[in-house]
Amino acid sequence: MTSNAVTSVAPKALLALTLLAASFYSPLSQAQQVYRIVGPDGKVTFSDQPPPAASNAKVNAATPGGGGAAASAGLPFELRQVAAKYPVTLYTGNNCGPCGAARNLLTSRGIPFSERTITTNDDIQALQRLSGDASVPFATVGSQQLKGFSDSEWTQFLNAAGYPATSVLPASYRAPAPTPLVAVNAPPAAAGGNGAGPAARPSVPAPPPIEAPVSNPSGIKF
Repeated sequence: MTSNAVTSVAPKALLALTLLAASFYSPLSQAQQVYRIVGPDGKVTFSDQPPPAASNAKVNAATPGGGGAAASAGLPFELRQVAAKYPVTLYTGNNCGPCGAARNLLTSRGIPFSERTITTNDDIQALQRLSGDASVPFATVGSQQLKGFSDSEWTQFLNAAGYPATSVLPASYRAPAPTPLVAVNAPPAAAGGNGAGPAARPSVPAPPPIEAPVSNPSGIKF
């Protein structure tokens, strides 16, 4: 995955930040399950209803905030409150320098986050549904979307969400391991059969619904 940098900065970034805290989170931003269903004729459809063989398609905990309680367990109270309200998810690709810079910022600042890797065609398709394109790094902070990496811009969003400026993570904290954006589960073998079942169906997370989307204030994109 390659990235190209555009370094123009919008002059109204400060004004956007004044509206940022109010639009970070909406009850509608709760993750929904979306299934990718391949029919007998090869036609692909998406639905919020599971396919007949539900065990063959499972939504990965890859929707924004997918770290869940396990990722926030043991965090200081104030940080746990912020992480629950405005969870951070980072989407990265292979051989992506800006992805590493984004990861380093979150890690050095002590931001608990979930990382989703984009390596397969299904991952790319899911990322396009989430962000509108296939560029990485991409991140969500609550319902806010950050396309491309800018240290100053990401810092502004993290500050507005209420994350501490320096790490307050306990020494025992261990970040969750990166996981693919789309999970594919092998179906169970049919009883009395030869162990071969229908093709596994990958799952695609739903794009985070945003009532009043706030665009990237600086317009920076990799």
